[in-house]
Amino acid sequence: MNFNSILIGSDDPKRLVDYYTRLLGEPQMVDEGYTGWQLGNGSMAIGAHSEVHGQNPQPGRLIWNIESADVQADFDRFVAAGAVVVREPYGFEGMAADILIATLSDPDGNYFQLMSPMAP
Repeated sequence: MNFNSILIGSDDPKRLVDYYTRLLGEPQMVDEGYTGWQLGNGSMAIGAHSEVHGQNPQPGRLIWNIESADVQADFDRFVAAGAVVVREPYGFEGMAADILIATLSDPDGNYFQLMSPMAP
């Protein structure tokens, strides 16, 4: 199997598309109410969903990750583009000092992270 993509449902998809466009650049896919970005081998898309309303009441339940060779530089770029910071880059006890992770949030309250590549 191969993990392919994640779809983020929203009752205000335009707001999310505008937000992620500031962070990720122009989307590679816009089709019938869905907008998406290719991120390495996987993709992330946004679309309207009839069962999603307002803010995510449990933003830590599902967190999606973007692998970054330079977490601090990408974090700084995202913040300059208006990213909502949940937690600035930090390391893990017992891990190499260059392994970092940063947690951010989108306008619907969904968490996503920038993280250093990690060996399996």
